Parts: sequence; structure tokens; C-alpha cells
Amino acid sequence: MPECFRQDRVTLPPAYTWRMSFSASEFYEAGISLPASVRTDVALRLLRSVEPDDQFTADAERWLRTEAAAAYDELKADPSSEIPVEDVKARFAEKWAARS
Repeated sequence: MPECFRQDRVTLPPAYTWRMSFSASEFYEAGISLPASVRTDVALRLLRSVEPDDQFTADAERWLRTEAAAAYDELKADPSSEIPVEDVKARFAEKWAARS
């Protein structure tokens, strides 16, 4: 393993070593240049650093028990209202393309 990746130490690419603060996009660009295993470790550490949002958790739970459950029950009762996965993927692709 290269020296720059040993013992949880990472050497940033030269373009990023001259300063200590980064914008989110610069942080992403610096991180994306790391090997996959290091990126995985960094991503997991970042996720663990985020405090859970109790209100979001409660809202998500409420949504799952009400709206999502109702939509599931409606689909089971009337499968003809089903949207083919290809159509859903195409809609997402269109929306994604419209963003750029």
C-alpha cells in the first residue's frame, strides 16, 4: 500500500495541500481522487458524524405508516394502477437530464 494511505493517513493531491478549508465541491473532488477503500472509510466516518434528526426520523416514520402504507394497500387492491419500472426509470432520467 502506498505510503500516503497507511495508518489512516491520506496525502491530498498537490492542488489541495496549500489551504485548510474547502468548499463542498472541492472536498468532493479531493475525496473522489482517493482509492475506493479509502473513500468508503471516509464516507462511513462522515455519516457517523451526523447527528440524527429526531424530527426527520419522526416525520419519516409517520410517512411510512400513513402515506406509503396507503399507497401500498391501494396498489395491492388494484394492480392495474401499477407503473412499469421502465417508465419510472425514464421519468427519473428525464428529470435528471433537465437538471443540467
